[in-house]
Amino acid sequence: MNAGIQNIVISLGAMQVARRIPFDDPEVLNYVRIGYVASQVIILGAYFFVSYKVRQKNDQTVLKYVDAQNPMSPDSGGLVTTTVRDYDLSETSKLLRAAYFGVAMMAFFHLYMKYTQPLFIQALMGLKNLYDAKPVAIHILGKPAEGDLKRPFKTPSMFGAAAGPQTDAASITEAEKKIGGKKED
Repeated sequence: MNAGIQNIVISLGAMQVARRIPFDDPEVLNYVRIGYVASQVIILGAYFFVSYKVRQKNDQTVLKYVDAQNPMSPDSGGLVTTTVRDYDLSETSKLLRAAYFGVAMMAFFHLYMKYTQPLFIQALMGLKNLYDAKPVAIHILGKPAEGDLKRPFKTPSMFGAAAGPQTDAASITEAEKKIGGKKED
């Protein structure tokens, strides 16, 4: 099943369960808060552990790819040369930023706007996203880096095939020629 569809199904299921939770009971609300905080501690701890494992392995294998075109960024679409270590650390850093952003949004929704249901839903979605994170699958779950886990990671799309960086030799050669042409000017 597509990851986008899984997220929607889990979100809708969590909303149905959240409707039946009596959030107006202070004891229940405290348990939900504890559950949310515990899930975020697990998520952040897992991402920091992945960073530690990546640094420990220190895989210096060179990784070359042509970055996917992003219409919002003028710098996208160029040749990227990095190491597996640096690539995994940057991907883990993106996951950490997303987790921090989620915590900030939940703090705003819960503390300022007094919403309670999102605490429950985001605790479940955060754990699901942790399980789906590719660096976690490789470095914690021990899955081999092949197929969907082959670096550079492809980004899942809700509309069909996954889009991502191009790793074929022709694309890399063409990007190298573009870089060489710019240096001559």
